[in-house]
Amino acid sequence: MTKGWHLEERPHKLRGMATGIGSLPHKDVQAALDLIFKYIPQIPFWPQLPNRDTREGMVAQFSQGLAGIEVKELEKFYEKVINQDLEYFKITQDYASGLYAFAQRLSDKPELLKDVESLKCHTTGPFTFAASIKDENGKALLHEPVFMQAIIEGLKMKALWQIRFLEKFAKKIIMFLDEPYLGAFGSAYTPINREDVIKGLSELTGGIKSKADVLLGVHCCGNTDWSIFTEIKALDIINFDAFGFLDKFTLYADNLKEFIKRGGIICWGIVPTSEFSGQETPDSLRERLDEGINVLVKKGLDKEPLLNSLLLSPSCGLGSLDTQKSDKIFKLLSEVSFSIRGKTP
Repeated sequence: MTKGWHLEERPHKLRGMATGIGSLPHKDVQAALDLIFKYIPQIPFWPQLPNRDTREGMVAQFSQGLAGIEVKELEKFYEKVINQDLEYFKITQDYASGLYAFAQRLSDKPELLKDVESLKCHTTGPFTFAASIKDENGKALLHEPVFMQAIIEGLKMKALWQIRFLEKFAKKIIMFLDEPYLGAFGSAYTPINREDVIKGLSELTGGIKSKADVLLGVHCCGNTDWSIFTEIKALDIINFDAFGFLDKFTLYADNLKEFIKRGGIICWGIVPTSEFSGQETPDSLRERLDEGINVLVKKGLDKEPLLNSLLLSPSCGLGSLDTQKSDKIFKLLSEVSFSIRGKTP
């Protein structure tokens, strides 16, 4: 079994630590792992490598057994779900070279585990996944309730399979749901309602939590209605683009206050990715971070719990960048993390 956190342990264990989102630009999986373990050894993540193989794209990677579901196959599908047949929902190595190489490196170099507080996994969220898959008439599965429900169940099983795959390392697990589609929530381009999003994500996160003792996070790299995520009781972490949308995020101070009070964690995507210029410094990013914290404190959040519930990440995945930029971004991320934790790189 994986080890979970008691609420009172989170501040001491997690404050100021850093992790990554999903994708990296590397074609060489070992080079990707070198970067991860060099800069974020406390919460390393397994990397998606879409430039290495299109099957490692964020939707394709989790499509095995899901994208081609037909009505006549649903009975077999739900039989596998009911029987908790996790092997049926496995992600194979040709779809996730980073995951298998990640586990192999931890097995080959167990000394790495002494620095690890948690291992981070991820899956595409159901709304982003369903919006990307279309039926034979070109209609997104997002608008097909039967298939939407199957996607939620299938992604739950894929998350649980990942947890089982890595539990042999006896480290606590963080699982992120990546939902970039919700970054345009409320616009004409996202014709879904708030209640459906809360219901769908509550089912998925609640289903995972009922089977595994993990921390569950959601990553959304655009602007959205952040109160949606604060209402999902099984969600522990909200990850947002703190470089680009700080002013939008802090509008939800009242919701975030309750979220923090119940033990929620904010993961600040403080290092820009698509907007990365190379002019950023640890000091400038720390100032940006402090700005956001101070705004929330002025709006009524207590500073110490806010700092205790602080994680760091890049603002989004790095799959569309190049390896040189990714190294600079993770170096900055590591330096900001060290500054918060009062340590020297």
